[in-house]
Amino acid sequence: MTAFVIEAQSWPIAGRFTIARGSKTEAQVLYVELRDGDHIGRGESVPYARYGESINASIAELEAIRAQVEAGLNIDALQSLLPAGAARNALDCALWDLRAKQNGVPAFKTAGLRSLSPLKTAYTLSLDTPEAMGAQAAANTRRPILKLKIGGPDDLDRVEAVRLNAPQTRLIVDANEGLDFETLQRIAPELKALGVVLIEQPLTVVDDEALLGYTSPVPLCADESLHTSADLERCARLYECVNIKLDKTGGLTEALKLNQAARDKGLMVMVGCMVATSLSMAPAMIVAQGADFVDLDGPLLLAKDREYGLGIVGSMLEPPLPELWG
Repeated sequence: MTAFVIEAQSWPIAGRFTIARGSKTEAQVLYVELRDGDHIGRGESVPYARYGESINASIAELEAIRAQVEAGLNIDALQSLLPAGAARNALDCALWDLRAKQNGVPAFKTAGLRSLSPLKTAYTLSLDTPEAMGAQAAANTRRPILKLKIGGPDDLDRVEAVRLNAPQTRLIVDANEGLDFETLQRIAPELKALGVVLIEQPLTVVDDEALLGYTSPVPLCADESLHTSADLERCARLYECVNIKLDKTGGLTEALKLNQAARDKGLMVMVGCMVATSLSMAPAMIVAQGADFVDLDGPLLLAKDREYGLGIVGSMLEPPLPELWG
């Protein structure tokens, strides 16, 4: 019988993390642990209010299938037992980890990879005044990729301030649905002139059909509009890139499927994250191998990380130790 542990945990953020939808000072995560004799599998996720999720609701989802989990639920059966989302993600990743520990085969090999390479991640600058974001950029000017949260009337001033203070850095801007189509059309050429290489989710999900037929001077990336491979056909008509997050796909299993499907369609791929610990980033590193953009900076935004957290030097993430995951 498999022992099944479900916990709500809180991890303090270094300072405040702000996007177009609001601010927070701590990362609320869902932690799952599976124990089978001497073997332990772990997973972590971030229930997201934007998708109608909460910690308590996700815990309830998992408690509803406790009997199946304790009886030895496998990864394939899980995919149809829970919908895509944070609850399934935490359990899916814990099952991948448990299987790796039981079989002595690293998760990346089970996923079809020969090895797991270090990854260079973007580093996110919270939405703030242009002056404050310029100061954030100056403090991180050596990072190879900076991702700016935007979503207000001073957006171009924000990007200009960051560019001034980080002249060599590649820039991604993420609106988190904070723009309208007219604003996007107006600022996109100026963003390109400032060296922005990607614009994430400029419009709301309900408005992004306006992108059909629009040729942006900067490639557009679907985030909130894309959860699973079921969304891919629609997004491929509107965007050049897709942001794969395990919390949206409902785990590593669907994320790998989505990644391959996106590649088959010729789309660029970003692998992203919520603000969370290294335990959330570890399985995402498998999907992120060979990705066009990697945004797995969650642990860099925290005041502290888990024991055996990812080795991080600058913006380079080292593959996880088995003690952490996989």
